Amino acid sequence: MFQKILIANRGEIALRVLRACKELGIQTVVVHSTADADAMHVRLADESVCIGPPPSRDSYLNIHQIVAACEITGADAVHPGYGFLSENAKFADILAAHNITFIGPTGDHIRIMGDKIEAKRTAKRLGIPVVPGSDGAVTDQKEAKRIAAEIGYPVIIKASAGGGGRGMKVALTEADLEIALQTASTEAGAAFGDDAVYIEKYLEKPRHIEVQVFGDGFGRGVHFGERDCSLQRRHQKVWEEAPSPALNAEERARIGGICAKAIADLGYSGAGTIEFLYENGEFYFIEMNTRLQVEHPVTEAITGIDLVHEQIRVASGGGLSVKQEDIKFNGHAIECRINAEDPRTFTPSPGTITHFHTPGGLGIRVDSGVYSGYKIPPYYDSLIGKLIVHGRNRVECMMRLRRALDEFVVDGIKTTLPLFRDLVGNADIANGDYDIHWLEKYLAKEE
Repeated sequence: MFQKILIANRGEIALRVLRACKELGIQTVVVHSTADADAMHVRLADESVCIGPPPSRDSYLNIHQIVAACEITGADAVHPGYGFLSENAKFADILAAHNITFIGPTGDHIRIMGDKIEAKRTAKRLGIPVVPGSDGAVTDQKEAKRIAAEIGYPVIIKASAGGGGRGMKVALTEADLEIALQTASTEAGAAFGDDAVYIEKYLEKPRHIEVQVFGDGFGRGVHFGERDCSLQRRHQKVWEEAPSPALNAEERARIGGICAKAIADLGYSGAGTIEFLYENGEFYFIEMNTRLQVEHPVTEAITGIDLVHEQIRVASGGGLSVKQEDIKFNGHAIECRINAEDPRTFTPSPGTITHFHTPGGLGIRVDSGVYSGYKIPPYYDSLIGKLIVHGRNRVECMMRLRRALDEFVVDGIKTTLPLFRDLVGNADIANGDYDIHWLEKYLAKEE
């Protein structure tokens, strides 16, 4: 087991990893920018190192400074959390060159899954169902029209190196295709430094289903069930739940088994999430995230397994602590991402939290690094906390969520709490009857 882990992140995920390390008896080092000097994870860590000024590029994305912090403090492993350097293959490679363990997959696996075209090819080879579309990058209009005609309109153009909805355009007809291809390519080049795009069949009312997987790096793989992340705004997840209201036990076992086998065959090490669009009983691979997900707590709630403990165990060479037959699913869990944003316009709302009170009681968990008097800086992600609620079934979970939202108090800034109070009372949400477009349509009607 590791002696000392450096946590290369901030906010609630840094605190989440720190707690896991303490439970395992591992010393902790956190890095922070000057803007985060008073953050909760800095206060609670065994050691802290300031690595630069507020801008992420000068601090949390500064590989040189983070490696130097490891060497200064004697950290023998780094947990990247999510975001920042968590899916940076170069970072993983540099740590390995310095004999520091990256708590995550190899740089090669990060590279494969970070390239959307190569990821799709790899998924197909591993037996994972994929969305019909081009086998690689599409370079001209003639080829694009041929592929679109084969798979049928509507189609979606996606950036190969994309994420977060950038470099994505929908073409409903052949007449739309030329401008969609040009626009997506231009956006991709500007956002990612790579203008390569590819074409896929556009599914009109799908759900977003993701499967939590783990590999031991030696040919064993397991899955921890699925999460439904269909409630999204501009391709950003807002509300996640497990299990999905849309799947039955047979579908759950089928897609979980496919994903676990794929991870084993890939020789993958650590946590990963294989993401799908799901429509009319069929799953279509869209991407794999080679890191811990923001929404991992809902999986922990229904399995009773600490996924960060598992990450650390696997990275230290201890292998998986469970076999597939040991993983049982209990009840239902929902996570709401509480952001420092206007609940209608979603404009960021940095500032000082004057009063912070979290709900409590059976089945309630709040992952947050803020406190009364904490000043939210304007430089980073607007997530201030996650409310995770667990119940014996979805009805109980929804009732408990309603109560927890009523108890949650954040004063001094605007937050998305009012949005969730509206959603929990909506009939479609109560019935689990929604797709990836539902929330944006709902918000448009509310304007």
